[in-house]
Amino acid sequence: QLLVMGQPIKSPVSIFFGLLSVLLGLALFMEGLRTGIMPLGTILGSELPKKVSIASVLFIITLLGIGVTFAEPAIGALQALGSSINPQQSPYLYEVLNKRTTYLIFTVGFGVGFAAVIGTLRFLKSWSLKPLIYITMIPTIGLTLYMWQNPYLVSLIGLAWDCGAVTTGPVTVPLVLSLGIGIASSVGKGNSSMSGFGIVTLASLFPIISVMSLCIFLSHIISPEEIVGNYLRLDGLGDSELSVWQQTPFVEIIQGIRAILPLMVFLIFILFVVLKSRLPNATTTIYGLCLSLIGMCVFNIGLSYGLEAMGDQAGSVLPSAFMYVNGIEDSPIFSSNFGLTLVFAFAWILGFGATIAEPALNTLGITVENLTNGAFKKSMLMQSVATGVATGITLGVAKIIFDFDLATLLIPFYFVAIVLTYYSTEEFVNVAWDSAGVTTGPVTVPLVLSTGLGIANAVSATSGFGILSLASICPIIAVLSMGLII
Repeated sequence: QLLVMGQPIKSPVSIFFGLLSVLLGLALFMEGLRTGIMPLGTILGSELPKKVSIASVLFIITLLGIGVTFAEPAIGALQALGSSINPQQSPYLYEVLNKRTTYLIFTVGFGVGFAAVIGTLRFLKSWSLKPLIYITMIPTIGLTLYMWQNPYLVSLIGLAWDCGAVTTGPVTVPLVLSLGIGIASSVGKGNSSMSGFGIVTLASLFPIISVMSLCIFLSHIISPEEIVGNYLRLDGLGDSELSVWQQTPFVEIIQGIRAILPLMVFLIFILFVVLKSRLPNATTTIYGLCLSLIGMCVFNIGLSYGLEAMGDQAGSVLPSAFMYVNGIEDSPIFSSNFGLTLVFAFAWILGFGATIAEPALNTLGITVENLTNGAFKKSMLMQSVATGVATGITLGVAKIIFDFDLATLLIPFYFVAIVLTYYSTEEFVNVAWDSAGVTTGPVTVPLVLSTGLGIANAVSATSGFGILSLASICPIIAVLSMGLII
């Protein structure tokens, strides 16, 4: 922004302390997750099948899926971005992100919970992932095509597909995985080297189906004219009180408590009441739970004042490289072609760098190298995934700037992925489809989302959503292609 675009950074002190809060909050939260929440998940996974029926276990996993979705740091980014949507351009998108946010998160959580149930059954029954992918893609593509035909619902396709990427974060993946593997191990089915794979894929796909179902249901109970009418009638009501309230970090702290406290209470309730067990390593576990709570609150403050503010600024300034932007002097700063090339290069480098830095991808790379006896090296996996994500984010930015139809990109890409899946071995299918989930972390998601929405507002695009969905499908194609070559 300073060196290339020559634009000053607004509120630099606030952004600096916001980014420090992100680093501190995420460090505290991940340490708390490792020492407090994860051990509880593993204990519940190994003990539940011994004391309650499988049906009860699956019901508890569904509730856990809803709980972990509320606790995902990146879910806060979705909630915060609703205010930037114009209700007259996208009435249903505005309604879902502003008036029905709780319904949206519950719907996403139900999708994650259902995915956890299917993933656990897959562990127990030793099902192949390929048929599950084929079966799941039928309603996913079908609902996408239905929404594509409706001019009022088409702007929600990006949100629905992005929800699939947002859910597979640092809380959902390890906790649901540890619970599923614990259950599989306790009944003697958890010894396969591939038993941990596949659940991330399902936790990415089922929320897409559930969110699209919610959007279609919403279109049948409220008209776009009602949404716009309500907005115009209530516009400005209580704005002064709200702005004073929003200028303090209390909102973020309360959101952090609401996100993580119910999950803790639920896990402890299952341990004490259902399993009638004691808290193992009580001091360490309580220490971990407290760190998780504090970390989530601090991270939420950093999310609002650091990541989202920085992403929104970057997104607002970037279009001035190739077009006139109101409020930015000397725009366009460069010629049209050079400016566009600069914006796409920025998006590609952001995607590649953020992916290489993801800790979960490093872990996945080591696992894959061991499973393939060194044939598929860690560096090859990381570079192919990072290239896929970078290409997907660049395509997503191009989609916003040129106002491409998201479905015309997603449907052919997923068709290619399904064809590659058919010709690939089970091992590479597991790795490739899961690699899409591990790349969308708590730092990448809010930064990419807010940058996309910033660009969308600057170029007057209908919606800034859809970047994460393209950043999820491209690495699947990249890894499956690399697997076939190997």
